[in-house]
Amino acid sequence: MRGRLTHETIHLLERFNKAAKRQVHSLQEFFVLGGKSIGFAFSRPFYGGDLVQQMEAIGVQSLSIVLLTGFFTGMVLALQASVQLKTFGATMLIGRFVSASMIRELGPLLAGLMVAGRVGSGIAAQLGSMRVTEQIDALNTLGTDPIRKLVTPRVLATLIMLPTLTVINDFAGILGGSVIAWAYVKIPVALYWRTVWEQIAAGGFIFRYIPNDFVHGLVKPFVFGGIIAVVACNFGLKTSGGTEGVGVATTRTVVTSSILILMTDYFITQLLLAFLGS
Repeated sequence: MRGRLTHETIHLLERFNKAAKRQVHSLQEFFVLGGKSIGFAFSRPFYGGDLVQQMEAIGVQSLSIVLLTGFFTGMVLALQASVQLKTFGATMLIGRFVSASMIRELGPLLAGLMVAGRVGSGIAAQLGSMRVTEQIDALNTLGTDPIRKLVTPRVLATLIMLPTLTVINDFAGILGGSVIAWAYVKIPVALYWRTVWEQIAAGGFIFRYIPNDFVHGLVKPFVFGGIIAVVACNFGLKTSGGTEGVGVATTRTVVTSSILILMTDYFITQLLLAFLGS
């Protein structure tokens, strides 16, 4: 009996050891791919045309979903804030509540999740289809590095466009809040936007000119963009099993990116609060 338990324990430990090694190896591949994709941006050949094409696909084509998400999120924030602040007779502070929530937290987070769902899945599907149809093997045969040709433009485009989309998302949210504040709470538009600026100024400045809120709101999407692009490319390049494998890679990309964004958001917030204050 004791020998059987010992054998089963050893078997479980071996399985755990193999699973841990696979996870560590996957994490290593993730960072290696990210490092190579960034490194290739500073050497030749550089595929500028592909970069512009990916910026259009990632940024411009995501504009509508980001605008809608931000606008209605701002409306909901203003509506909820009006109910809570009315208890204290402070409904005039709705602008401060909406701007702080959108710029510091909800703007970057929602933009990241929307892009992860739309762009991340698209990148994984594209590269996965190229992998199963042996197009990536053909690039290797022709002497073209697939990471330089396919991954670097997508990573750079996401790093550039996600902060841009976040700014648009922030503005759309604050604008949506102003609509509710004016139409539902009867707050003058000028008063609303003045309180928005007061909130931005109250957060403090770095180097006297850059509001801390903007730093909070732009560091996050830059990190989120890197996570989305590298995760999508990583799963896309490792696709196997035909069309079914493409679907699996797409699903894994969206789920993994979303979880990493939510986890990373907490740690970035902690670091920014520690270095920049409230």
